[in-house]
Amino acid sequence: MSELRWNPLLKTWTMVASNRQSRPNMPKNWCPFCPGSGKVPDDYVVHKYDNDFPALTQSPGIPDLEGSELYKVAENYGKCEVILYSPEHTKSLHELDKDHIYKLVELWTERFVEISKDEKIKYIFQFENRGEEVGVTMPHPHGQIYGYSFVPLKLRTELDSSKEYFEEKGSCLLCDMNKEEKDFEKRIIAENNGFIAYIPFFTDYPYGVFIVSKEHKGCFADFSEKNKRDLAEMLKNITGAFDTMFERPFPYMMCIHQTPVNTEEYRDSNEYFHFHIEFYTPLRDASRIKYYASSEMGAWAACNPLSNEETAIALKAALEKYTEGSR
Repeated sequence: MSELRWNPLLKTWTMVASNRQSRPNMPKNWCPFCPGSGKVPDDYVVHKYDNDFPALTQSPGIPDLEGSELYKVAENYGKCEVILYSPEHTKSLHELDKDHIYKLVELWTERFVEISKDEKIKYIFQFENRGEEVGVTMPHPHGQIYGYSFVPLKLRTELDSSKEYFEEKGSCLLCDMNKEEKDFEKRIIAENNGFIAYIPFFTDYPYGVFIVSKEHKGCFADFSEKNKRDLAEMLKNITGAFDTMFERPFPYMMCIHQTPVNTEEYRDSNEYFHFHIEFYTPLRDASRIKYYASSEMGAWAACNPLSNEETAIALKAALEKYTEGSR
């Protein structure tokens, strides 16, 4: 059973993908993403791999259930890909050199452009889950891409808020966030020519960094080579700071937010929406988890257990320690 089911309370689709239940437990001495597995090239730097158990597919079957006017059902049309960061099984993102990470950014860009050619795809979401704390069972360094046939609710909320702000103020919300954080200074973690990283005023995770383009650009396809190299440097440094923070592998969800594709509703989103990466980081200290509990999940009323200004100081110190050690 694989289909989309309409949630009339939230006005969004839920993916039902029971085929993912059949994913096997991988043997400890074998990894499909390592060279020699027969699943991937014997020689690669970064690599796109079609997901073996996709929640979305470009050749969907007929939904198992017949929908109604209230409970609509749709085919699970879309694209699911795995992006392999490195052939080395134990590498972390920050352990790759900048040129290697640049090639990863290039691959993200190529896949964004290619998937957007499918006019049924409305949103391309690139992300990484890292660590057992966020449910990762495959430790080989990788991320994923979902190409949705709809604009997901959280992205739609950000887009609508940004459009409303643009119509009221005449400026981009993310651009103005950058200015506000620069003026305040204390939540900024790092900055280079193309990007700025900060723990924003409102974030609900103690170390929930945003990496935001300094230029008003909506997606990977808008980036110059220099933009891509600046992003590679920023990703290396921020993820390196995370692991330095508590001197342990730092779990996170890395979510790349860009403009939609092939959608009339958001055809002008380049005017008011702005490329950024949001990190959701479940650690509150070296051994304690910040859980997303009833208030957060049931009411969308987030509660950050620590002060962003204090965690920014600690993470910036970790960044300085990391960059000194990597010179």
